[in-house]
Amino acid sequence: THTLCYKRPHAQRAQHTLMSVFKLPQLLQTVLLLSLCAFTQLATANSSQQPNVVFIICDDLNDFSSVFGGHPQALTPHMSSFAESAVTFQHAYSNNPVCAPSRASIYTGIYPHTSNNLFWAKWFDNPVLKNSKTMMEFFKENGYHVVGTGKNEHDHRRADWDFYKSKTDYGPYWSKGGGDRSANPWVPEPMASVGPIDGSFGPLRMDHEGQPEGAGWKYSWGKDQLLDFSDPDTRDLTPDELNAQWAAQTLKKHAKDAFAKPLFLAVGFVRPHTPLHVPQEYFDLFPEDELQLPEGIANDAEDTFLKTADPSDGKGKDKGYYYYKLLEESYGSADAGIKQFLRAYLASVAAVDECIGTVIDAVNESGLADNTIIIVTSDHGWDMGQKGYIFKNTLWEDSTRIPMIIRAPGTSQAGQRTQQPVSLIDVYPTLVDLCNLQGDTRKNDQGAPLDGFSMRPLLANPEAGQWEGPDGALAMRFAGPSNDKVPAMQHWAYRTERYRYIVYNDGNEELYDHSNDPHELRNLADNPELRITQSSIQKSHLRPAPQQRRKP
Repeated sequence: THTLCYKRPHAQRAQHTLMSVFKLPQLLQTVLLLSLCAFTQLATANSSQQPNVVFIICDDLNDFSSVFGGHPQALTPHMSSFAESAVTFQHAYSNNPVCAPSRASIYTGIYPHTSNNLFWAKWFDNPVLKNSKTMMEFFKENGYHVVGTGKNEHDHRRADWDFYKSKTDYGPYWSKGGGDRSANPWVPEPMASVGPIDGSFGPLRMDHEGQPEGAGWKYSWGKDQLLDFSDPDTRDLTPDELNAQWAAQTLKKHAKDAFAKPLFLAVGFVRPHTPLHVPQEYFDLFPEDELQLPEGIANDAEDTFLKTADPSDGKGKDKGYYYYKLLEESYGSADAGIKQFLRAYLASVAAVDECIGTVIDAVNESGLADNTIIIVTSDHGWDMGQKGYIFKNTLWEDSTRIPMIIRAPGTSQAGQRTQQPVSLIDVYPTLVDLCNLQGDTRKNDQGAPLDGFSMRPLLANPEAGQWEGPDGALAMRFAGPSNDKVPAMQHWAYRTERYRYIVYNDGNEELYDHSNDPHELRNLADNPELRITQSSIQKSHLRPAPQQRRKP
């Protein structure tokens, strides 16, 4: 019986060169040949056993997609197509509905209240997180080639990656010339006074009549090239499109390298984060006179308590209420202002869907699909004017609900949906499980273990998988600098399949029954028949939260 060792052409050349140059004895040549065979077989086995990972994360993307039904006019054909080959998590949520703490939690697998990294502090200075391995570090430790581009961590740490293409660029921005970045001139005051990021939205128009010489569209600060979006066939690319293009090229290159390590690729798209600037062709998909405003009712905020709770910035001015008021003043009515912003948001969602499709198509067309896990998600959602609020960072459904679509070859059930609530804290342990990563995710005893649970059982059996995690998803909203690093003084929410329960740090509560009220229009916290439900959620799932202190 003979053991056959298949040698690729470049491996054969390497063997021939080694033998001929050094004129090695026959016995030693045989030993080296067997060693080379063993190494080749091991490399082949490792590459086939450990799947590649493509992690796609968007920014501020709520459930406004044709997959999740958050808005009936959303157009996301690429996400819809991908969902047909994957498992869709209908109740997936952010654990902290604002960028920095959410992303720190995703990439470390540690709840904000576990680490006390609650808001905008640099995560890598946190005593717990700096002693815990990020997802990227752990994949590198397990033999992966770890690369990324775009917005992944909010505060980027280059050392965690083998290669990183481009850091976050929220552009294109409008520039009046030179290093200026402003709200684009078609946004009226006072909304435009908010500035070049949150105060700007609209198509990448090229009709610059009346604008200063040298004004136009530019990438982020420090990049002075004027961009041209006049011809849809030859126009410049947005940062998201450039990142999608690079990711696709990286995947195709990886597919051709038979000796490559397994790949971990993270692609962070910035849209639909403000400024909501995308090419005109995406705005054309949503005629203004046909837009439907999100469902709501007059005075919907009257039975809610966010306005009286401690604000995140500690200054008493919550951005969501403030931006709503500015849009109302800028366009003459709240409905008119929300409609303009909504159109830009839906256009941005359609644009980022195209970028998602570019990356997924590269996986499918390069022969990597059978051995590549793909996750599509977002860091948190966005409130679109409901309850008089337009921003992120609330504990209501639209700020916390996110897309979550996962394809894991050999495990996930194509085209299936699960109703089990999960959250972003579960992404890291799911990848550890699916990729069979070994070792401790802590660097030392000062680090923390992963807080979440593997979603693998739900991928394998979306309707009845043996999920070991909780029956709902936990979210926290920061309650300002005076309450920093005190988990019990933050604002909390818990979302089961049926109910959303919120308790603010002053003890006020909100309770919504999604089986009868999917838009959270009626706060049922005062309903005596539901006090047992509220009490059960409090005792079982909100131990870090303030105790119920309702006024009689």
